[in-house]
Amino acid sequence: MSHPDSIHTTYGVLTGDSEHELVVKRSRFICYLRRVESVEEARDATELVKLEHRMARHHCTAHVIGPDRNERRSNDDGEPSGTAGMPMLDALTRFRRPGTDVADCSDIVAIVVRYFGGVLLGAGGLVHAYSDAVSQALEQATFRSRQRMRHFILDAPHTDAGRWENELRAGGITVLGTDYESRGARIRLAIADEPETSTALEQRIASLTAGARVLEDAGVNWVG
Repeated sequence: MSHPDSIHTTYGVLTGDSEHELVVKRSRFICYLRRVESVEEARDATELVKLEHRMARHHCTAHVIGPDRNERRSNDDGEPSGTAGMPMLDALTRFRRPGTDVADCSDIVAIVVRYFGGVLLGAGGLVHAYSDAVSQALEQATFRSRQRMRHFILDAPHTDAGRWENELRAGGITVLGTDYESRGARIRLAIADEPETSTALEQRIASLTAGARVLEDAGVNWVG
């Protein structure tokens, strides 16, 4: 298991489905990119593509799932071993989103449908075709960052809750909402799950409440 300090707090995910077709010596390679969050979802996405392309000779797949991208699988679906699934997986794991300097895309499955064009491509040709089909689809796709957020609860007197909410929002803190109860209000907050961000929030709360309130940790959640 990863040490907590090494856990990724952001990674890239698709904003929507993406498709791209590549033709190599009359063979058609159609790549579908789908966002998935489990092996089961990847399998379901693959089955839908297979239904749409029943006449295709091959439906090769690769997926990367999870914040740390630990869940990785590929399938050659009848192509010579190592000529389809692995090159596709390599394309997924090496891709860098525009404006980023690390390869961090995850929660994604690539499905490449091949219609044979009558000309044998050889092992090297297949590797390049499957890899290029995924790489080109990724270049055309759009992505956003998924952020790991840490949630907190701040207890507040009814008379101060509104003012504290406004000051926290003005300071760039995400206020998820406020629950008003008989004994007081509970302000729900969220920040990026990073040590320096938590420290800054604690200092802001100490200043805001004159040291009278302490944050309650409410766990983490992925957003995006």
